[in-house]
This record gives sequence, C-alpha cells and structure tokens, in this order.
Amino acid sequence: ALKLYLLLNEIAKRHGIGRVDIVENRFVGIKSRGVYETPAATILRCAHLDIEGIAMDREVMRLRDMLSPKFSELVYNGFWFAPEMDFLLAAMHKAQELIDGWVDVVCFKGSCMAVARSSPSALYNENIASMESVEGY
Repeated sequence: ALKLYLLLNEIAKRHGIGRVDIVENRFVGIKSRGVYETPAATILRCAHLDIEGIAMDREVMRLRDMLSPKFSELVYNGFWFAPEMDFLLAAMHKAQELIDGWVDVVCFKGSCMAVARSSPSALYNENIASMESVEGY
C-alpha cells in the first residue's frame, strides 16, 4: 500500500494534483486559512468514488453522504475516541463491504478523471440499463 501511495504522489506531483487552499472554520470559532497537499489521496478518492458509483446501493450512498459531514467534523476536531465516532465508523465500514474492483484514472493539468472501471459487485448492468436496448427492462 505504501509503494502505491508513493507512486501516486509522484504521478500527482507531475500533474499538479492535490493542492487545496481554503478558508475554514476552526473549532474555537475563528476562521483560518488552510493550505493542504494530498496528491495521492486525491487520486485514490477519485477512483474510490467512481467504483462506489457502480457498486454501492443508492440508499446506502445517500446515507453515507448524509453522515460524511459529521464524520469529517469529528476527525477535524480530534474526536477519534468519541462514542459517536465508533457509530459512524461502523456505518462507514458497513457501507464499504461490497466496494471492490478496479478503476483507470487519467491525470492531466491539475485534475484526475476516472475513465474506466469494473467491479465484481457492480450493481450496474449495461444490458439491463441501456436506453438503446430493444428489450428494455
């Protein structure tokens, strides 16, 4: 996993991927500027969200999206060992159980884009969902 992360850092660096410059709300009530660099994580997130798109149930994804801001808030504020974090981690782990497969990602000029994917757990079936199929569903 470390070798992959280091390789992705090098690829992302060559393409200027993974730098974020934001003004954020601190836990203590003030705003501050944050500049973060997460090159490999940006590519991994792009790929992971893409594979979730074909392998995660719609309602599970909706719930995951609702819980994500609270999860992020707890992480940002350092509440790793709070009971609500245990609850959210259990929910997030459950949501990820069927997420598997591969994603091809293209990196270019500050962005990355998933261009191909496959998952043995995919809920998408081109033969059923195609608008071009005569049989329909």
